[in-house]
Amino acid sequence: METINNIIYGFEVALSWQNILYAFLGVFIGTIIGMLPGLGPISAIAIMIPLSYGMQPASALICMAGVYYGAIFGGSTSSILLNAPGVAGTVATAFDGYPLAKKGKAGKALAIAAIASFSGGTFSVVALMLVAPSMAKLAITFGPIEYFALMLLGLTAISSLSEGSTLKAFISATLGMMVATIGIDPQTGTQRFTFGTPYLYEGIDFLIIALGLFALAEVTSLIIHRHERPTYEKKEMGSLRLDKTEVKEISGPIARHSILGFLIGVLPGAGATIASFIAYLTEKRIAKDPTSFGEGNLKGLAAPETANNAATGGAFVPLLTLGIPGSGTTAVLLGALLVVGVQPGPLMIVEHPDVFWGVIASMYLGNLFLLILNLPLIPFLARILFIPRPLLISFILLFCIIGVYAVSFNTFDLYLLLAFGVVGYLMRLFHFPAAPFILAFILGGMMEQSLRQALTISNGNLLTLFSSPIANALFILATLSLFLPLMRKKRGPTIGPQQDVKM
Repeated sequence: METINNIIYGFEVALSWQNILYAFLGVFIGTIIGMLPGLGPISAIAIMIPLSYGMQPASALICMAGVYYGAIFGGSTSSILLNAPGVAGTVATAFDGYPLAKKGKAGKALAIAAIASFSGGTFSVVALMLVAPSMAKLAITFGPIEYFALMLLGLTAISSLSEGSTLKAFISATLGMMVATIGIDPQTGTQRFTFGTPYLYEGIDFLIIALGLFALAEVTSLIIHRHERPTYEKKEMGSLRLDKTEVKEISGPIARHSILGFLIGVLPGAGATIASFIAYLTEKRIAKDPTSFGEGNLKGLAAPETANNAATGGAFVPLLTLGIPGSGTTAVLLGALLVVGVQPGPLMIVEHPDVFWGVIASMYLGNLFLLILNLPLIPFLARILFIPRPLLISFILLFCIIGVYAVSFNTFDLYLLLAFGVVGYLMRLFHFPAAPFILAFILGGMMEQSLRQALTISNGNLLTLFSSPIANALFILATLSLFLPLMRKKRGPTIGPQQDVKM
């Protein structure tokens, strides 16, 4: 009964005309930012902190939270239409979203993304309202050992991202982990693979790699094959309407990954990016037709879009109830809360109930605004497909250059962008999947940090990795995830002789 009263109080705060306006403003700005690589929700929220001076704490956080989940919601647009992920959490969206657009189904892809995003975001708000305190207790049971096991589970699922060749997928992942180690070692201060270049001391930004391997590689392919007219590429928007079969097809992934995304979002350090990748891998693993993933599978689009938006709601659990930021964006939000005089943590519900419950209620309102904003805009957004190819190539190049340069104002990053564009094209040419590279780059740094923390605590005793029941369960799942697909592929060649030569 107390929870219901708190939720009603939250809606009373969120439904004041000022907070309705701030929620709408936040999600609108977030949507625009999500479509444009470079800024991202972190930069946008940081810029908005000075604007929050003089605002009520609840109003300030409602607006900035709207920017956060609005950016994740809007980031799918550039992923689907241009194969240029707007934010890190929408990289997996491009795997099946972009092929759908190339087949003349851009309208349907954008509609599925909007529906999946709304469903995942709404579920996470409801879950946040009902189980935030309990989920916070679960989150703090995950230490370095459990995080290492979770990251290992993510890496062993790389074979699911292979486009025919598990060996090539693991080579791609190895390269991704190598790139993740570039920079100054945070524990010892040692330079690693910097080649004496100060520009590499802080490592390579994720945006450079994502835009290079996907967007710039796509541009290079368009330029080289400019005289070819592939039969699968259609200059059509397609219908936004989903038939009963398609609704039934995406309803399962949406239901599954609303829960999975929220749970992953609750874990500090996980966030929308990891949630979207794990959702995609899981959906592909359990699918009856895994070979259709990467070719425009509706489930492959719905799963990551649901999970990344559900994870944004989950990320507020450790932030509001424990004062622990789960990602770079929530770390900036933590700073914003402190600026307006609110200390997140166990006492926040008692000391600032208007902020706690008002923000949670406003997220439901914000997700509704996002759906209303995005669905009518789909026909206009999809007009990007009708831009002539030379102009589209110039547009994507400009898009990438401005996005990368806006992050660091460093021309060296533009050379890195070009280098990863070449690498991305060569990977396409020799059929090395780019997705394992990206996943290993994301997980590699966190995996190394968790392993070193665990070994530091235990004075270098490797047996400490097997001291946690949760970690042991994850290790078993990782082993099964690694060997079962390999055993399946060994039995596969008996189906047809041509499979014997596929590496």
